[in-house]
Amino acid sequence: MPELPEVEVTRRSVEKTLVGRAIARVTTTGPSYFFLTPPARLEKALLGRKTLELARHGKYLVAALDDGSRLLLHLGMTGQLFASGARSVRLLSAERRATLNGTEAAAFRPDEHTHLTLTFRDRGPALYFRDVRKFGKCRLLAPGATDPRLEKLGVDALEATGKRLFEATRGRKVAIKSLLLDQAVLAGVGNIYADEALFLSGIRPTRPSRKLDRKECDLVAKNVRRVLERAIRAGGSSIDDFVRPDGTDGGYQNERHVYAREGEPCPRCKTPILRVVIGQRSAHYCPKCQR
Repeated sequence: MPELPEVEVTRRSVEKTLVGRAIARVTTTGPSYFFLTPPARLEKALLGRKTLELARHGKYLVAALDDGSRLLLHLGMTGQLFASGARSVRLLSAERRATLNGTEAAAFRPDEHTHLTLTFRDRGPALYFRDVRKFGKCRLLAPGATDPRLEKLGVDALEATGKRLFEATRGRKVAIKSLLLDQAVLAGVGNIYADEALFLSGIRPTRPSRKLDRKECDLVAKNVRRVLERAIRAGGSSIDDFVRPDGTDGGYQNERHVYAREGEPCPRCKTPILRVVIGQRSAHYCPKCQR
């Protein structure tokens, strides 16, 4: 699932495609759980609108429109938000469920999995939201309205502080890895970056949250920010379906210390990386470097 860095990379690129342009046409697929706002209503409401700003909180994108309404977008597990003309071998073929080659990717046209297409009056690049599994979300919020998905989010993980993290850990028996994945505590952190931040902090993902002291919480918060910021600079992680909106891959997957490296040597001490399951989620760590 795209985490904060992938969503922020998407935001920065899509902002250039979306902000300030008048929508000339809205094309959707049929009603499904992808659409929290019925597609017919969405088409009518977005027609002629301009986006004034594209913001992000955690893993959510929020487009502020010129009539005061907002468009809420979530990439889900396999969502791909990109402009027409993007070339990518990660745009999956609907018919074969196989990876497209370079020539096919260059000739991509919206398919049955392209649930939202925005075209603009200036006839520049269109914007596609494609999601094979439909776990992504799209909802139009009326002026002044909010969404429970946004209301329950904690502080954006790029603003994580040791003080906030320490307060969240008090009295909590849950493993620190699970706490970092709790979107009500830190919005935007997922499996990849929780594992990486804990490795840099020298803390095992299985450690009960309440056993971290203030100094350790300061260190974890610092490394959460450090890992996320580095991943953003690297363009995110293209491990499964994620592509940057121009179609290129991210690069952070080549910099991972422990995530998905079970059995491989620790980059520091060469001890084999271990994998455990915590709360039905995988966690990877070095048994020597992390305590």
